[in-house]
Amino acid sequence: MHQVFRRTVIAAVAALAAQAFAQTEITYWLWDSNQQPAYQTCANAFQKENPDIKVNIVQKGWDDYWTGLTTGFVSGTAPDVFTNHLAKYPEFASNGQIVDIAPLIKRDGVKTDIYYPGLYELWGRGGKQYGLPKDWDTIAIVYNKKLLKDAGISEATLRTWTWNPKDGGSFERVIAQLTKDKNGNNGLSKNFDPKNVVQYGFVINGSGGGYGQTEWSWLAVSNGFKFNDGPWDTKYYYDSPKLAETIQWLADLSLKKGYMVPISDVSRLGSEALFTSGKVAMLPHGSWMIKWFKDNAKFDVGFALLPIGPNGRKSMFNGLADSIWTGSKKQEQAWKWVKFLGSPACQNIVGSYGVVFPAIKSGVDAALQAHKKNGLDVSAFTTIANTKGATFLFPITDYASEISSIMSAAMDSIFLGKAKAADALKEANAKVNALFKR
Repeated sequence: MHQVFRRTVIAAVAALAAQAFAQTEITYWLWDSNQQPAYQTCANAFQKENPDIKVNIVQKGWDDYWTGLTTGFVSGTAPDVFTNHLAKYPEFASNGQIVDIAPLIKRDGVKTDIYYPGLYELWGRGGKQYGLPKDWDTIAIVYNKKLLKDAGISEATLRTWTWNPKDGGSFERVIAQLTKDKNGNNGLSKNFDPKNVVQYGFVINGSGGGYGQTEWSWLAVSNGFKFNDGPWDTKYYYDSPKLAETIQWLADLSLKKGYMVPISDVSRLGSEALFTSGKVAMLPHGSWMIKWFKDNAKFDVGFALLPIGPNGRKSMFNGLADSIWTGSKKQEQAWKWVKFLGSPACQNIVGSYGVVFPAIKSGVDAALQAHKKNGLDVSAFTTIANTKGATFLFPITDYASEISSIMSAAMDSIFLGKAKAADALKEANAKVNALFKR
C-alpha cells in the first residue's frame, strides 16, 4: 500500500515538474541562409532569458518563402513570426494577416527611437504598426579587383565616376574598357566585336520588375525619376521620360553595344555566378550580399560608390522588419521574440556576424568591425546611407503584386529587345495607375 502511494506521489511530482518546464515552441521564418547562424545565436540568447519558449528557425529560399507564407496563411500553417518585406506587407496588412503591434509597443513601453531614421515609420500606416525594424540595405558596385588592374583602371577612378543617359559618362567608359572580345579588343576599340564577347564589363540581376532595387532604380533616380509622391500614394510615374531614357541606355548596353551580359543569359546562369566565374568585371548589388561575395569569389572583391548622375548619387534605402501572423496561437510569446529581435541585444549579435547592417547604430558598428576584420572596405554602402539626400525609400503602396506583374512584363520586353522603353513604360504605367481606380 505504501509502495503504491509512493509511486503515485512520484508520478505526480514528475508530472508537475514536467509541466513547470514545458516549453512553448514558436516558429520563425527567414529567407537568407547567410543570416541563419546569427539568428540562431539570437535564439539561444533569447531562450536563456526565456526558458519556457523555444524558437524554431526555418530558412527557405526567396520564391519558396513567399509561396509557403501565402499558402500557410490560408492553410493555417504560417510561422508565428517572419521576416517581412516592404513590397509585401501592405497586402498582408489589408488582408488582416499580420498583427498590429502598436498596442503592444505602447503597453510595454518599447523604445522606437533607437532605429535608423525612417525605418520604424516605414512599417506603420494609419496609427497601426506592422513590424519592428530588423535591418537596412543600400546599393554599391561590386567589382573584380584583378580585372580592373588588368585593364589598367585605378580603383580611385571609381570614387568620382559619373553617369548620364546620353553617353553614359565615365561609368560607361569604364564598363567598355572592362569588356573584351575574342580578339582581345576592349569596348573602347574601333575593332571591338560586340557579337563575340568573352569578358563583360557589367551585369545586372535581371530586368528589375517594378522596383529595380539593384538593377536600375539607382540610375533612374539619379536622373531625376521618382516612383511616386511618397508612401501610400495612388499614382506612379513609370511613364516619365527620365525613366525611359535610363532604361533604354541600360538595355542598349547589351542589345547594341555588347558591354553587358544579355538578360536571357542572366536568367539562365544567374548574375552572381557569372561574376564569381571571373567572366564579368562589375555588378550592382545590395549590402546584404557583402559576405556572400567575400566567401564565394576566388579573387579579391571591392565595393565602389554608385556613379554620380545628373541629379546626384542615389541609392534605394530599404528596410526589413519582423512581423507576427494573426493566426498564431502563441502571440504573446511571438511578441516577446519580436521585441528581442529588435533589441540591442540581438541586433548587436547580428551585427557581429557581418552579414547585414542591423537597424540600430550599435549593431551597424559591430557589422563594420566584422567587415574590417575580414579585410573589407564597405564604406560605399554606409557613406551613401549617411549622406543627406543620397537615398530614397522603397515605394510602399497597395497592389504591389499586380504592379510587379505588370512591370516585370514591360521591363522584360525592353531588355529582350522586343519593345522600346518609352512605349512599353507608358503602356505599363497606365495599367498600374488603373489599379488604384478600381
